[in-house]
Amino acid sequence: MNLRFPDPEQRAAIAAAAKHEGVSMQEYILSAAYARATAVEQRFLDGFEQSMARSGAAFAAEPSSADPGPEERAAEQKALQELEHQERGHAA
Repeated sequence: MNLRFPDPEQRAAIAAAAKHEGVSMQEYILSAAYARATAVEQRFLDGFEQSMARSGAAFAAEPSSADPGPEERAAEQKALQELEHQERGHAA
């Protein structure tokens, strides 16, 4: 890893922080980058979770045309039974 810093004060501050943590500058910088990346990831996942909750609530609030009613469920059951009966007849 190339640790060139255009600002000597920035390098000194990072070196002091790394020394305080008892790690090398490379390890300190990598740890900080990892912590920042995982914080961004967690923020994204939290937002996604909130979005899913809002979407779920919106779908639950209104009945959908995709949700079958009792008549449709009965018709589906009847069609499945007829299909199974036909399949048994062909298998025999």
